[in-house]
Amino acid sequence: MLTHKTITNLEDYFKELNTRTEKGVYFYRINSYSEETAEFIKKYYDLSRRTGVVIEGRIPNPDEKNLEYYSEMMGMKFEMSPAFINASLKKWLPRMNDYQRETVADAIYASLEKMSKAGKTENMLQNAYIKYMCWLYYKFERIVNRLGENTVPKILYEGEISSYELMLISILSDAGCDVVLLQYKGDAVYLKSDPESKLSFEYKDNAGGAFPEGYCLKKVREDLQNDVNNERLYGKLPSVRNCTNAWLSGNVFEDIEKAVTVRGDDRNFYYNCFCRVNGADDKITYANDLLKFRQELKNSKRHTVIVNREIPRPTPEEIAGIKRENYASQDQMIMGISTNLNFIADPELKCIIRKNFIDSIIAESKTAGMNLNRLTNKAVYVLCWLKRYWNELLPNWKMPDIGCFIYTGGCKNENEAMFVSFLARLPVDVLILCPNLNVRCVLEDKLLYEVNNTESLSMDDFPDEGSHLAIGTAAYHAERELDDIMYRDSGIYRNRQYSSANVINLQTMYEEISILWKEELKYRPNFATVDGVVNMPVIFAKVSGVKDGLVPQYWLSIKELVTPETILVTKAPYISPTADNPLKAYSAEFYKNGRLNRTKIKNHPGYQYGILREETQEFILDKLQLMIEQKLIKGIGENGTEYTVIAQVLNLPKSIVRLIQNFDFTKKNPKLIYINTAETVISLEDTILTAFLNLIGFDILFFVPTGYRSIEKFFNTQLMEEHQIGEYKYDLFVPDLNKLSLGNTRHSWRDLFKRGN
Repeated sequence: MLTHKTITNLEDYFKELNTRTEKGVYFYRINSYSEETAEFIKKYYDLSRRTGVVIEGRIPNPDEKNLEYYSEMMGMKFEMSPAFINASLKKWLPRMNDYQRETVADAIYASLEKMSKAGKTENMLQNAYIKYMCWLYYKFERIVNRLGENTVPKILYEGEISSYELMLISILSDAGCDVVLLQYKGDAVYLKSDPESKLSFEYKDNAGGAFPEGYCLKKVREDLQNDVNNERLYGKLPSVRNCTNAWLSGNVFEDIEKAVTVRGDDRNFYYNCFCRVNGADDKITYANDLLKFRQELKNSKRHTVIVNREIPRPTPEEIAGIKRENYASQDQMIMGISTNLNFIADPELKCIIRKNFIDSIIAESKTAGMNLNRLTNKAVYVLCWLKRYWNELLPNWKMPDIGCFIYTGGCKNENEAMFVSFLARLPVDVLILCPNLNVRCVLEDKLLYEVNNTESLSMDDFPDEGSHLAIGTAAYHAERELDDIMYRDSGIYRNRQYSSANVINLQTMYEEISILWKEELKYRPNFATVDGVVNMPVIFAKVSGVKDGLVPQYWLSIKELVTPETILVTKAPYISPTADNPLKAYSAEFYKNGRLNRTKIKNHPGYQYGILREETQEFILDKLQLMIEQKLIKGIGENGTEYTVIAQVLNLPKSIVRLIQNFDFTKKNPKLIYINTAETVISLEDTILTAFLNLIGFDILFFVPTGYRSIEKFFNTQLMEEHQIGEYKYDLFVPDLNKLSLGNTRHSWRDLFKRGN
């Protein structure tokens, strides 16, 4: 029999018998989890599954058929002697050789003798003997004829082992098997059978902790299958891998400036960093320090890419350059879309990028709610950005070259975060700068090293030595801090503090409109600012009929709503379908693949909004994109109405453009009052205008004394609420509201409402 030996590490289990420090077998209990033990269990399970025995749950007791067969073959005779057990094994397990039979017989006899000394009756010994024989035949026959070989047979037992199971497995261990007991709930049950741990050793893992929820051999099996699939997906693996951040000193900027040759000397690694610096250590010197840092990178001839504010979305041309098909599975998608990496010439770098690209897709696939279509789109984005920045970051790469990617402002969405995490595992230093602590970077990555400073600084762009550099004085920054205290969550707002806003259409009583109409937005119900975006409560309604049939008072009620910020339309249509529009012929060029081509729009000579503030231009284009996506107008996405929408929104009347430019989202919003007294349906162009101005944040009121359905024709959904305020009136003449007096009207009505020519 072989004796139990101690291991120096778990890898000893995989050594052949003649290479072990001491000739013997290993029998250990694993009660805790770590990455090291997880890898060992996976490897040991795979080996046991192929060449040994794996027990998941208890070994089933012999059933009636098993016992009947045993009785038929062996009879029920029992003698407490090694010779009897040896002779029985020769008949019962004929494939065992003499050495194996003798070893197992001696081990069984020793176990039974121990039971006898413990006071067990002969009948109990016989029952235990028969149970052992049945288990050996039905469960362990595949390994008993391999005992004593140089390749030691393996047993893996999962769960809480019973006394009889422990005795049999100890017998097999003594006869020449390695054994691992995998105990998720610890040693409590085991120690009832072996209180002094004489039969096995507990494996002590200093890094071990509780097993993860749901961990089991079934999960290990799935992981092994995934490993097989991944090997097929990855193909040839790179010979080097990333050593990220382990070599850092803590001064991020100095670390990035370090030559790659002094970062580490293990040729199996390339040494890169992945860091995010939040806030500024000194607001006065921050910009100048960054400028010096940039100059150092330039002097060292580092290949550097600097991105400010956002990573621009892939253009339609970039997306069209990625070859892809309709995929039926994730693996099929990965294998298919990875062929787009063939533009990388260096074989080693191609292996590095392919492995980390596939890793990033697999990691992203585990995100809650992810589906194959979304995952494919994310992979396309990553490929587009990689190809865009490729030649600047890693041209003519060779070990141990490291590029440098700097992103000022932080990741704005999950696509950017996925790309930056992917990039940080390549031979690239990735530095994210978030000087403004009020702007959150959405990236989360266990590999990321963070530096957190307490001072906050509004700086959108990395300073460029070739451009005008503005560095604030101490007094300037003190004033900004005072602003922050005054205007953050205080209900007080700076002029044009926000550059983005969404509308909430209020549902009101008709009588409330005149009360809310002239109020600043911040005083209206449901006004809020969330993550730098204003929620604007606006009025969008149709008023049908004339209250109490009193026409003079009707016009006065409208007159009271006219403010300096109001566009007043008294005759339909406001914009004629035949009106000249210089952008109409080009609208199809401005919109492709479901997205506005903003660059092409802004560079067009007919684009009239170039004089507006940049944030106002983006706000207009954002709402235009939203209007198309929400299909607010009938025909969008069906008959090309989206091109009419684009042409109309890009050709607004100057008076409206000026109101938009002057609009402060927290104060009084601009208005549109549209009076339609005739039997005329308003034009498609007017419908587009009113739907768009609603998204911009205008208050919009339609006054329709006839009650006719004259304004709803081209709306795709019920956007407005309707107030029925009185009887319908027809053929009304709209007076000059500027001449109406809100005071004494007794002597003026006769003249004002005389019929003209």
